[in-house]
Amino acid sequence: MWIFYCGLILALLRYFEVSIFAQMAWWQVGIPFVLAFLWWEFVEPRLGLEKKKAMDEMEAAKQARIKRAIETDYSKQRPR
Repeated sequence: MWIFYCGLILALLRYFEVSIFAQMAWWQVGIPFVLAFLWWEFVEPRLGLEKKKAMDEMEAAKQARIKRAIETDYSKQRPR
C-alpha cells in the first residue's frame, strides 16, 4: 500500500508543479502505480498474504464469539 501512497504523493507534487517534480514526465509519475498493481495482482497472491489476513480476521471473529457466548452463559446463571 505504501507504494500506492508514494505514487499519489508524487502525482500531487507533479500536478502542482512543486520544485523538481514539475520537470518529471507523467510516465515517470505512473511507475509507482504500475508497481503497486503488479504487487497486488501477482506477488501478494503468490505469497498468500491475503489468505493469511483473512484467516487472522476469521480467528479474531471466532474468539469474539466465544467470549460473547461465555459472558452470556455466566450472566444467565442465578446466584446461589
